Amino acid sequence: MTVTLRQLRYLEALARHLHFGRAAEECAVSQPALSQQVQDMEALLGVKLVERGPRRVALTPRGEEVARRAAAILGSVRDLVDYARHHGALLAGPLRLGVIPSVAPYLLPRALPLVEARFPALELHLRETLTETLEDELSQGLLDAILIALPVHGPGFEALPLFVDRFLLAARAGSAETEEPFARPERIPPERLLLLEEGHCLRDQTLAYCRIARPETNGFGAASLSTIMQMVAGGYGVTLLPELSLAVEARDPRIALRRFAEPEPSREIALVWRRSSPRRADFDALGGLLREAAERPAHFAPPSTLSSDSVPPP
Repeated sequence: MTVTLRQLRYLEALARHLHFGRAAEECAVSQPALSQQVQDMEALLGVKLVERGPRRVALTPRGEEVARRAAAILGSVRDLVDYARHHGALLAGPLRLGVIPSVAPYLLPRALPLVEARFPALELHLRETLTETLEDELSQGLLDAILIALPVHGPGFEALPLFVDRFLLAARAGSAETEEPFARPERIPPERLLLLEEGHCLRDQTLAYCRIARPETNGFGAASLSTIMQMVAGGYGVTLLPELSLAVEARDPRIALRRFAEPEPSREIALVWRRSSPRRADFDALGGLLREAAERPAHFAPPSTLSSDSVPPP
């Protein structure tokens, strides 16, 4: 006997969920069937992979390593299937794309009409979640590509940089933070800085630019930029707002925007995929469409934003 792909899939799902019921639901099998397959795998390998308790499931150190290798094998199998299915037509058939929350609601509405018009045979499946989860799911083969802010973490990935997204300071109109024509990070009171909750790369980028090692918490951590901007409009603090989001998040006349003095803070958005994937041509084409969508002018230009020909001083 030998280890089967089914057993690898069951173990990999169990490693992610650490719950037999949820893993079985994902794999569309009964919980006893999944548990039995994992036990058969343990017997075949002669090693204990899973610690089973009345209220918890944990992987042994050997189990963690086997699960990691199982994820890599499953990813390679999916790449093999992709090669067989997609070596012909460009951007045809299913493609699973993951996108971070600070990009998805602002870029996808511009990009999807382009995709539908030029590649009608493409079946695009979208997943919006945090960078760490997207990278994990990409490495496991659950996603084909992800749209994130660089840098990318972990080996085995290839990245196509698409565009640079600058940050602006958003504050309540008439507040002290809007008195000068250009914002400077050292003049932002840490206790006034509103942030996304932990896990969002935009939070980490904001803290790094403002050189805040540990934020002086104000008891507020948001799951979305929309919530933060409502707080800003109400005068409860300030935030760094990606330029990509202005058309959606800066409509409120109570909000004023200021560009930063040079060097302006920014992030680089990239399309990332597994280096082993055979769909490089698909990703190049998709990246071109996403870049084109990002370069399209926004439908809304807030009056308090500095004009594009304004150059921040050093």
